[in-house]
Amino acid sequence: MRITDTFPALLAACDGPAFSFGRWKEYIDAALPGLSPLLISDVKAVLETGSFTWERDYLPVLNAVGSDAIRRERVHASFLAVTENLDRAVRERFGRDLDVEIVFYLGLCNGAGWVTEYRGRTAVLLGAEKIMELDWCGIDEMRGLVLHELGHAYQGQYGVLKRTFDRGEDTFLWQLFTEGIAMYFEQELVGDPDYYHQDKDGWKTWCGGHLDVIKRDFARDLAAMTFENQRYFGDWVRYRGRGDVGYYLGCRFVRDILAAGNDFDDVIRFDIDTVRRLFRRFAGGDPLLPYRQSFP
Repeated sequence: MRITDTFPALLAACDGPAFSFGRWKEYIDAALPGLSPLLISDVKAVLETGSFTWERDYLPVLNAVGSDAIRRERVHASFLAVTENLDRAVRERFGRDLDVEIVFYLGLCNGAGWVTEYRGRTAVLLGAEKIMELDWCGIDEMRGLVLHELGHAYQGQYGVLKRTFDRGEDTFLWQLFTEGIAMYFEQELVGDPDYYHQDKDGWKTWCGGHLDVIKRDFARDLAAMTFENQRYFGDWVRYRGRGDVGYYLGCRFVRDILAAGNDFDDVIRFDIDTVRRLFRRFAGGDPLLPYRQSFP
C-alpha cells in the first residue's frame, strides 16, 4: 500500500482564494503525472449531459478549498490519522496485502472517493474539494470513505469488481452487491458489524425499520432502473426522503450471504447469476443457504 499526499501543493491550484484551472493543471501534472486527462474527461462527460454547469455547480466547490482553511486543514489531518498503519490493519483482518495507492489530491469534483487505475496499479483517489463539500471532514467520515473505497479495491484485486451487462437490471443489482461488499469490508476494519458512516439523524434506525419495504421497492424498481431514475446510490438522490439507502440494503444482503456460511473470498468472485439468485431469496424473505460456485 502506498500513500501519496499532495496536500502541501493544493493551494498552487488557486489564484488567491479562487480556483484557477490553469494553475490546477500545472499542479496536477506536477504532482500526479498523467492523471489530468482522466479527470478532465470525466467533467466533460457530466457537463455534456446539460444537468450541471461549470460556473454554478463546480466553481463554488473548488473555490471553497482556497477560502476555507479550517476545513481544509481538518480534512488533511483526518486523512493522515486514518491512513496511519492502515496496511497492517488490512493484513491482520483479511490476511492479505493490498497493492493500492491512496491519493489525497484536489480534483475537479470527480468524487470524494474514486477507485480507478493509475500508474499501472489500483488507486483510491480522495478529492479534497468533494470531501469538504459533503462536510466529511472528521476522522469518522474519513475512515468510512477510505475503508469503503479500499473494499472496492480488495474485490478488484482478489475477486471481480467490474462486469459489463446488457441489461440495466443486472447493472444495478451488481452495484448493490459491490457496494455491500465495500460496506462489509469497512465494518470489519472498524470492528463493528453495525457501523455505517452514513448514520446521521437516525438514518440507520430508519433503514433497519424499513428493511422489508426497501427490499421490495428495490426489487420492483430493478426492471426499469436507469442512472436518471435510480434512488438508492449517491448523495444527490433520495429514497423516501433518505439518501444512500442502497448502501444499507447492499450491506445487509452481503451479510446475509456470509451468515449462510459462504466464505468472503469466494463471495467476491460470484457472478451475476449467483447474485441474482441469492437476491431473489433475500428480497423474498427466504433464508439464504450456503452456495458454492465453481471457480476455475
